[in-house]
Amino acid sequence: MTHFDIKLTNIEMTKAISSYLDKRLEKLEKFIGDDPSAKGQVEIGTTTRGQKSGEIYRAEINLHIAGKKLRTEAEETDLYAAIDKARDEMVRSLKSYKEKQRSLLRRGSYQVKKLLKFRGKKL
Repeated sequence: MTHFDIKLTNIEMTKAISSYLDKRLEKLEKFIGDDPSAKGQVEIGTTTRGQKSGEIYRAEINLHIAGKKLRTEAEETDLYAAIDKARDEMVRSLKSYKEKQRSLLRRGSYQVKKLLKFRGKKL
């Protein structure tokens, strides 16, 4: 299970926000698996307090997994929408990262198989 450090900017942590974050971050756990080196940081807060635009909420997720750093950021007028958007972008990034790792593994095993076939032939 990955531990996420949570940082708040210009807002206070409530039980509703805490439970919502926990629920949304569970989906990331599925992609991370049981990697003990995985560490995550989540930062949520408000960016501006303008008269015309109102409050703009910002959610940022940073994930360090196996030496790779993944980062997503989202700004919305609703805090929960910003969290959802950042989480969806992180899921997309994790899927891409996992697919690249799988592709590298498959290419490497293909090269080994090709090498073994060549060595097995009689000259």
